[in-house]
Amino acid sequence: MNHPAPLPPSPSPAVLRRGSGREALRIGAILRKETVGGALLLAATVAALIMANTGLADNYYAFRDVKIGYEPWNLSLSLGAWAADGLLAIFFFLAGLELKREFVAGDLRSVNRAIVPVAAAVGGVIVPAIFYTLINLNSGPEALKGWAIPTATDIAFALAVLAVIGSKLPAALRIFLLTLAVVDDLLAIAIIAFFYTTDILFGPLLLAIIPLALYAFLAHKFSYFFGTRAFAPWLILLPIGFVTWALVHESGVHATVAGVLLGFAVPVLRSAKGGGPDAGPGLAETLEHRIRPLSSGFAIPVFAFFSAGVTIGGAEGLYQALTDPVAVGIVVALVIGKPVGVLLATVIVTKFTKARLDPDLAWIDVAGVSLLAGVGFTVSLLISELGFGQGTVLDDHGKVAILVGSLLAAVLASAILISRNRHYAKIAEKDALDADGDGMPDVYQTEESDQAERRAPQN
Repeated sequence: MNHPAPLPPSPSPAVLRRGSGREALRIGAILRKETVGGALLLAATVAALIMANTGLADNYYAFRDVKIGYEPWNLSLSLGAWAADGLLAIFFFLAGLELKREFVAGDLRSVNRAIVPVAAAVGGVIVPAIFYTLINLNSGPEALKGWAIPTATDIAFALAVLAVIGSKLPAALRIFLLTLAVVDDLLAIAIIAFFYTTDILFGPLLLAIIPLALYAFLAHKFSYFFGTRAFAPWLILLPIGFVTWALVHESGVHATVAGVLLGFAVPVLRSAKGGGPDAGPGLAETLEHRIRPLSSGFAIPVFAFFSAGVTIGGAEGLYQALTDPVAVGIVVALVIGKPVGVLLATVIVTKFTKARLDPDLAWIDVAGVSLLAGVGFTVSLLISELGFGQGTVLDDHGKVAILVGSLLAAVLASAILISRNRHYAKIAEKDALDADGDGMPDVYQTEESDQAERRAPQN
C-alpha cells in the first residue's frame, strides 16, 4: 500500500513581509498626504521658534494665552490649551480609526503580522523611558516627571521623512513604521490617562459614557444605512462627540483620550444582514479620508505653532538647555533608547517565535526605520507640558531637547535609509510592473494568486 509523501514543513512566518497590494496602495496614499502635513508641521514649528526668539516674542505669548470659550462648562481655555486639548483630540481620533482599521480589516488582523509592530512599539516605549530615568535618577522628582516624553513617535514628521527619502523602500517597512507610530501614540495616550491625570471627577467621567454609547450606536446604524456615502451623520455625530469630549475634559482626564475612544467606536466594516466580509467598508473609511487633511493640515501644525515656541536665549541659552540632565535624558532616549527598544523587540520576536526576516529585506532596513521612530514631536511636546507645566524652565529645556533629538534621529535614519533606497530603486521597476493596467502591481496579484492556489484543496 502506497502512502502519500509527507508534506514539507511550512516555512517560518516572515517578519515584515510584503503586505497585500491593497494595503500597499493605501499606505502610499497616506504617505503622500503626510508629506504635505509634515511640511506644514515644520513650517509652523519654525514660525513659532522665530517669533519666540525675536522682538515678536511678547506678541506670540500673548496670542497663545488669549482665552476663549464658555466658563460654566470649564471651557474658557487659552488658544494654546484649545490646541492641546481640542485639536489634538482630532489627531487621536484619527489614530483610533487607523489602529482599529488595521486590526479589523487591514493586514494586522493576522496575529503573525500584528505581533511585530506591536512588540516594537512596546519596546520603543519601555527602553527610552528606562534610559531617561537612569540619566535623571539624581535630578529630583520634578525631572523624573518627564520619563514619558521620549516614548512617542511623531507620525507626521516620521512619515514625511520616510516619504521624502524612501520612495523606493519596501511597502512593508512603511506599514511597519505607520503601525508602530499609531500603536505608540495609543500607548502614549494611555500613559497620559494613567500617569499624568491627578484629580479625577468621576461624575463627568461616568456621564461621558452615555454620549459615547449613543455615538457608537448611531455610528453603526449610520454605517448600515449610508455606508461610505455618509454626510448627514456628521450633523448628528459631531455634536455628540463634542459633548463626550467636553465631559472627559471636565473630569480631569486629558481630553485627547475622548478622541481615541470615539475613533474606536466607529465601525470599520459596514453592518449587514448575515454579516461577512462582503458587507463592505463602514463609516470609518469615510471619516478617515475626510479627517486626515484636517488633522495633518490644520490640527497638528496649529498645535505645534502654540507648543514649539520656546525662547532659547542664543548660544548660551542653548548650551544651558542641552546640558540640563532632563534634556540629556530626552536626547539620548530618542536617538539611542528608542531605536534600541524597537530593534531589540523585533529581534526578540524573531527569535522566540521562530520567525524570519523577509528575504527581500535586511536588518539594516529595520535599523533605519527604528532610528526614524526616534522622531518624537507632537505627543512629546504635549507630555512635556503636562509633566513640567507650560512655560517652566524644565518644559523649555525639554522642548529644546525634543527638537534636537528628533532632528538627530531623522538625520541618522536618513543616512541609512537613503543608501537603502538606492538599493531598492534598482528593483523598483520590476516590482511596479502592471502589465494588465488595472492599477495593481503584478507582484501582489502573483503572490495573492499563489497563496490562493496553495490554499485550494489538492486532488
